Amino acid sequence: MRNVYKTRIPELTIRFASENDVPLILEFIKKLAVYEKLEDQVTADINILKSSLFGDRKVAEVILAEYKNAPVAFSLFFHNYSTFLGKSGLYIEDLFVEEDMRGKGIGKEVLAFLARLAVERGCGRLEWWVLDWNQRAINFYRKLGAHAMDDWTVYRLSENALKNLADSSER
Repeated sequence: MRNVYKTRIPELTIRFASENDVPLILEFIKKLAVYEKLEDQVTADINILKSSLFGDRKVAEVILAEYKNAPVAFSLFFHNYSTFLGKSGLYIEDLFVEEDMRGKGIGKEVLAFLARLAVERGCGRLEWWVLDWNQRAINFYRKLGAHAMDDWTVYRLSENALKNLADSSER
């Protein structure tokens, strides 16, 4: 696999992140959290990210988009699995483009890269969530041909609810 991938936008490249990029990845995560009005929920730190992304049990991957050699976007993603398809998919946990670089096609290039990666890896789908209030992103995704999964509702157990359920089961 190559290290740096050219895009249709001159001077924009996409590459897989390395362990040296962890501080940059954390910076992007924090910027995304501010944009999504969720900055109080970020508990990840450099050590957690190093372990999760580059440790013995890697649970996700990150790509970085650079314009004129400066980082302008990132995406964190991982494989999920569809029992109905009998294939894995790629799930995009985060995709963030710097505010001053939005509207220039960078997000589309990142998604196109991830779509190619999903196809190369034999995945059956590429999925992500979007906040209901983020109409700009929703419109962008619809233009790409993505559709909302309106018949599905996401449920989550976290913190105390997660611990309570774990403690309630017999071992």
